[in-house]
Amino acid sequence: MSLVAEIPTLSTGHVLLRLVLAAALGAAIGFERELRDREAGMRTHLLVALGSCLFTLVSAYGFHEFLAQGGAVVRADPSRIAAQIVTGIGFLGAGAIIREGLSVRGLTTAASLWIVAAIGMAAGAGYHEAAVAATVLTLIALWPLRIFAFRLLERFRPEEARIVVELDAGQSVVPLLDQVGDVKQLEVEDERDRRVVTLELDHVDERLVARLTDEPFVRAVKWHR
Repeated sequence: MSLVAEIPTLSTGHVLLRLVLAAALGAAIGFERELRDREAGMRTHLLVALGSCLFTLVSAYGFHEFLAQGGAVVRADPSRIAAQIVTGIGFLGAGAIIREGLSVRGLTTAASLWIVAAIGMAAGAGYHEAAVAATVLTLIALWPLRIFAFRLLERFRPEEARIVVELDAGQSVVPLLDQVGDVKQLEVEDERDRRVVTLELDHVDERLVARLTDEPFVRAVKWHR
């Protein structure tokens, strides 16, 4: 048996199949993110899955001619390029995380980009069943599981209402306490450019939140019920 025959190759049809499958699965997850108007949508997820698949194909099969030349067998690791996707996707995911005042958005989208890269790698490596199963489980986690978790938390969450108020750095909490009235628990955390006050009250309603938002010494308000 010749050396060329011993080196695994893929036909053009199989290459196209894996690329199309990766793109379709990535687009399916991205479509869910698009519906929720998230930072990374269908095109971004599609491109991440497609790129991961292509990197995997290049890593495993892209150097066939180089390996087939010469009389000696050249040892090569088929995952040498694809392995860099695992670390490299973290930079793209970090770009999807946005901090808005007291809230941090984009963590789920960053995680979906990470899993989409894994799905693309699975499709590129030929693990079609694993890629499809991971896509289905990811969609379940992003949609039905989200609704179930929210309803479960609402049932078991304690009755106390919590409100988090962001003040300017060094701002006294006395004007804030005058506005909210009786406080069951108070936590003050000073950061470099702001002061974050967490209050547990007997009751918080939209009128209190609106009144605090209008105060000049309040930068942001986050309401937990």
